[in-house]
Amino acid sequence: MDITKLKKEVIAFSQLIGIDKIGFTTADPFTEMKQRLIRQQQLNYQSGFEEKDIEKRVNPSLIFDGPQSIIAIALAYPAKIENPPKGVKGDRRGVFCKASWGQDYHHILKEKLQQLETFIKEKVEGARCKSMVDTGELVDRAVAERAGIGWSGKNCSIITPEFGSYVYLGEMITNIPFDPDVPMEDQCGECRKCLDVCPTGALVRPGQLNAKRCIAFITQTKGFVDDEFKEKIGNRLYGCDSCQTICPKNKGIDFHFHEEMEPDPEIAKPKLTPLLKISNREFKEVFGHVSGSWRGKKPIQRNAIIALAHFKEKSAVPDLIKVLREDSRPVMRGTAAWALGKIGGEEAKVALEVAELREEDSEALQEIRKGLAFFKENTAD
Repeated sequence: MDITKLKKEVIAFSQLIGIDKIGFTTADPFTEMKQRLIRQQQLNYQSGFEEKDIEKRVNPSLIFDGPQSIIAIALAYPAKIENPPKGVKGDRRGVFCKASWGQDYHHILKEKLQQLETFIKEKVEGARCKSMVDTGELVDRAVAERAGIGWSGKNCSIITPEFGSYVYLGEMITNIPFDPDVPMEDQCGECRKCLDVCPTGALVRPGQLNAKRCIAFITQTKGFVDDEFKEKIGNRLYGCDSCQTICPKNKGIDFHFHEEMEPDPEIAKPKLTPLLKISNREFKEVFGHVSGSWRGKKPIQRNAIIALAHFKEKSAVPDLIKVLREDSRPVMRGTAAWALGKIGGEEAKVALEVAELREEDSEALQEIRKGLAFFKENTAD
């Protein structure tokens, strides 16, 4: 088998099926990443969504029999919406992060990897492959970095010279000994804009993220949001783009190569108030195809309430009072109470006073009292 020829054929086929960048690396353990992950664990910086076994995350031989190499792929996604809708007073909008525009990227990349796998198996008898995107054991960023896709930026994203950091990543372990590509030199230099712009200080230092403080993580949780973070979320419904938007390597970057990644403006930047009333069925019909829906409607609705408070949107008060009175979920009642306190007004105050007498959930009650405290602060001022 001519490995050099096969590699060229794989690269050519990847371009044919719309893979924007491809790289190859060995199946050796990711020793440097292992140390980073151990340190993350010691500092309690993990999100909790990751594979728990660090060894599986860094050692391909533990998840694949006889690995010889890993193929990394990257697909560029759009960074801008043409004629985006704008929220106005009385009709506010939230926003999904760019990585959640268009169809769920997990499905898009898995399909590309499946096509690549079929091609390789047709070329090589006995070829074996294992593909993964995001939720697999290996760390996508570590594979992409070593395979020469890009360098790992200070914001913990892979940054490519061609597409900036607006790329989805996936990889495939194989039993074919492809020649490895050369990793890329770090090109961040002295720049620290991403660290400085992070709303919550989640970027602790270059290349180290405290995931528990990252808004991208917080918007995906289902419980009550700490007051500190409620003040920082703004109108984000899912994810956060701040550290990418500020990056000089992303200046002027906006590629529209894949039709399935094109955003529907009304889904990428939806109106907030209707989200408070959306049913499970409606949520799945409208948002089910985007990656930002994977945790269900609860986090999105809670974040919509926080966004309405951010705007101090008085027109939403009746809807928030309805949530406070009727929603069966303590997180929604409590968050609505906090929002009503932030927005203010006599109607909101009366609703909170009544709710304080009726509420039986201790955490929701605590939020109601926080909402009422805003009125006392305003009186003191």
